[in-house]
Amino acid sequence: MPSKTEKLLSLLNGQPVIPVLKIANVADAVPLARALARGGLPAIEITLRTADALEAIRRVAAEVEEAIVGAGTILDTHQFEEAAGAGSRFIVSPGVTRELLAAAAGSDVPLLPGAITPGEIMAAREAGLRFLKFFPAEQSGGIASLKAFASPLADVKFCPTGGITGKNAVDYLSLSNVVCVGGSWVAPDDMVKAGKWDEIEALARAASKLGR
Repeated sequence: MPSKTEKLLSLLNGQPVIPVLKIANVADAVPLARALARGGLPAIEITLRTADALEAIRRVAAEVEEAIVGAGTILDTHQFEEAAGAGSRFIVSPGVTRELLAAAAGSDVPLLPGAITPGEIMAAREAGLRFLKFFPAEQSGGIASLKAFASPLADVKFCPTGGITGKNAVDYLSLSNVVCVGGSWVAPDDMVKAGKWDEIEALARAASKLGR
């Protein structure tokens, strides 16, 4: 049986940028997911920062076969269970807690927890996780910190999120311990609100080629 880390890596395989989405209007979820998938970014993270987030996850999971929808900003076991029940294929949290690790251990849905200190990274590693979210990346030492972790924590890989843009993403993706980055620049709020799906698809296509 593949490990949770292997399952998560297979879901995000070859995708350099994971769009981090805040859905203000649930009607935008399906066309947005379709536009991102057409552009080469099928794996997306819908954050639980809005009232419509869970319904957005449900709709994308049910209606966009080509999408791999995950839930972000998961803070506790209740949210973990709700997001998994809504159809999330993976769960992303800003930090790591014993409760979330326990919830993930009892679920088929893999967890990508945030970790920025050696202690947090080691705690997640002890729980069997080798792929972590480095958040908030830019505010927590960014590239310099990740370079420093590469040797003592050589078997841990990261998805930096927080302050990542189209301009600095390539620098992160060049690091040996970075698999992908998370970012919201591929789906700007104004474009989503205006329904500019073709323009979002173009941004996604450009992002899908970063680091290659």
